[in-house]
This record gives sequence, C-alpha cells and structure tokens, in this order.
Amino acid sequence: MAKNRTVFVCESCGATHPKWSGQCADCGAWNTLVESVPAAPSKPGGAVPPVRFGDTAPRVEKLNAIRPREQPRTPTGLSELDRVLGGGLVPGSAILIGGDPGIGKSTLLLQMLAQMSADIPALYDTGEESLEQVHLRAQRLGVADADLSVLAETCVERILALAKPQAPRLLVVDSIQTVFSQALTSAPGSVSQVRECASMLVRFAKATGTALILVGHVTKEGTIAGPRVLEHMVDTVLYFEAEASSRFRVIRAVKNRFGAVNELGVFAMSATGLKQVTNPSAIFLSRHEQAVAGSAVMVTREGSRPMLVEVQALVDGSQLHNPRRVALGPDSQRLAMLLAVLHRHGGIALGDQDVFVNVVGGMRVSETAADLAVVLATLSSFRDRPLGERLIIFGEIGLAGEIRPVPGGEERLAEAAKHGFTRAIVPKANAPRAGRIGKLEIVPVSRLPDAIEAVQ
Repeated sequence: MAKNRTVFVCESCGATHPKWSGQCADCGAWNTLVESVPAAPSKPGGAVPPVRFGDTAPRVEKLNAIRPREQPRTPTGLSELDRVLGGGLVPGSAILIGGDPGIGKSTLLLQMLAQMSADIPALYDTGEESLEQVHLRAQRLGVADADLSVLAETCVERILALAKPQAPRLLVVDSIQTVFSQALTSAPGSVSQVRECASMLVRFAKATGTALILVGHVTKEGTIAGPRVLEHMVDTVLYFEAEASSRFRVIRAVKNRFGAVNELGVFAMSATGLKQVTNPSAIFLSRHEQAVAGSAVMVTREGSRPMLVEVQALVDGSQLHNPRRVALGPDSQRLAMLLAVLHRHGGIALGDQDVFVNVVGGMRVSETAADLAVVLATLSSFRDRPLGERLIIFGEIGLAGEIRPVPGGEERLAEAAKHGFTRAIVPKANAPRAGRIGKLEIVPVSRLPDAIEAVQ
C-alpha cells in the first residue's frame, strides 16, 4: 500500500513546505507549520470551468465608462452594529467576525437574525450546536418565535445545495473552522479546508447577491485562526473584544471595504442577551465624589465616534534597580518615551519612580492623542495634586516637546461640551477660532512647558 504523502502548511500565509521547520520561509512566522495531506490532483485533460459572478461574462472596460450601481444597505436592527459596518449590510458582501470563546458572537448574530428575518429571508447554519441548542438559546434571548431558517450542517457542498433553493438575502455560517469540503481529504479546520470552504461561500455570496457572515475562532494571540489569506478574501473583518471581568463587549472593524476602519460598537452582556450602549462615554468615566490626583479625562476617536475615557496614573517610589513602567491601555513603549520627554522638556525626573498608567474600563487607546493626558495625569500623581474637575485634555507630544494637533479636534471638543466639561487643554492648532464651544473654555498650548503651566 502506498504511503500517504504529507506536507506542512503555514497557518499564517498558507505556504506549503515539504518538511517541518520552526519558521516559515515565505512569511517569516514562527511555529505556524502544521501537517496536512495535499488534495488529490485533478485528472489530466480536465477542463477548468471559468469563474463567473452573476449572469454576465467578464469583459474589459474603461474606468471612466463604468457606471456603478447603487448598493442599498440593509439595516441589521442593531444601531451599534450598523455603525461598525458602515450603515448596514451590503448585498453580496462577505463579513468575517472573530472573538474569544463565549464572548457573545453567536448571541449577537442570533439577535440580529431574529430581527432581520421579519423583513428579509435569512439562513443560520450552525456547525457547533444542534438545532435544539440553538432553540434553547433563542428562548433565553426571547426570540424563539422568529421566522428564521436554521440549519445544522458542516459540509459546504450540502450547505450551498440547501441554501440555493431558499434564496436567502443573508447567510450566517457559525463557524468557518467546522466546515469542510468533500473535495479535500484534510480535517475540518485545517488551512486548506478553511481556505477552500471560505472561497466557495464567498463565490456563492458574490454570484447571488447574498450577504455572508462567517464566524471565526481566534488563536491565543487574539488573531483569527486559519490562513491570513482568509482576511483578504472577505470585505469586512470584525473583532469582538472584552476584558475577562467586564460585562461590556466592544466590536471593532479592522477592515471594511464599505465603511470606516477602527469603527467601534459597544454592547453590554445581560441575562437576556447583548444590549446596545448608545452612550459609551458614560461607562469609561469614573464618577469621583471629589477631584483626585492622577486622573485625566481625554477624548479618543474610534472611527467616526469621539468618546470620553479616563486615564489614570500612579507614580510611587521604586524599590527596584529598574523602576517599572506599566501601561494598560496605552502603549508601554510610548509611555517610556513620554516620560523621557517629560524629563528633558518639562524638568520632571521620574527615573527613581514606578509609573503605572491605566485606561478605565479596559479600553485600548492606540492613537497619539492620548499623549498629553498620560503626561499630565502622571505629573498630577507625582505632585499629588488634582488637575481639577470638568477638565478635558488631548494632544500629541513630539520628541522636541511640541504639542501636535490631532484629527477631529472640533468634534472632540463638541463631545466634551455635550458632557458638561468647562475647560479644555488642547493643541494650539486644534483650538477653534471663536475660542469657545458652548461653555467650554479652550486653553491652547504649543509646547509641553505651556501645558504644565496650564495645570498648576
């Protein structure tokens, strides 16, 4: 009996190698090669069918002669999800959503499908649960009476065969790692199976105008499992995020061909499902009875939404030879850089102090607009002097000590004024010409010493 030949496939880029090695020679990723059985070669002389989307044959056209068709969006019934998607579902689009186990992916999709099934035909295929389990979850969510078609199947050929006569306008496959194709001999969840099944589902969505949502597992690093090419095949990639002890869930768009990236939607998990949080600024702000040292409120911008978050800092004498620099929310490397700028251009030496910085609510702030708030909160904790109530701060700090402007300055200030803040320390280039927005007094600063003087 002939021995089955095996190859090793990179889970990151999908490259094939004849033997295992610690690093992929194509993409450079470490420990990503997994053993796989290659697909049987096609018979010689077999014709390759042309790939077509729709009824029209492909043809070459001039760019200036193309007249795009209107792409009406279908609302999902959840305004926070619509915001992340860019206004709703686009016909023929493919969406990939990933998140940790138990974070609420299936719950969110079942709630969405229950609302949309009243207006459009929808099909929910589950490869991880039985139909009875889906019904029990629907009862808990209060949507068991929804006119929704449900399927429990893992073979992609049978899924497409059953979906075609149903003609759904929305198809959800939960999850792509459980689906397999009969044309391949590898196990479900392997690189080749995930890539081929996703390709077949995306082709079906493009050809029929069906909106497709794929649920993906995530690895321990937080990325979607399977080949990285999976994210390139779809139109939109969403990530579900949450802190381990928090009931709040954040859904973020990291790729979107039909809307803004880094758009943010906030939900709260309850006993009856996910509830929308229409005012997320309220959950990321602590309500202190009196002003406390080491606390600064800034306006971050996630996609098109300005949002207020509280940055807290704690500075304490270190008992170690190398004082600690811990940042939960901002980038740790950037925190070390900002402390060096504070020493050089602000005259504040913290070389013998432990510095801890945290963003309330487990929020991750990656934009540079948090620089000024981090530095002033650290200075406030070091001096044990509160910055004052109803003060808003944002701005980027350069290595030369200059305060640089950030995008969307007026929208940030308008959001702060709406929440009752009365004073703002902002980059000079972000200050409005009128000098005020509502009752908000604007203090423009151009150098780090100016910002330090403004809070003394």
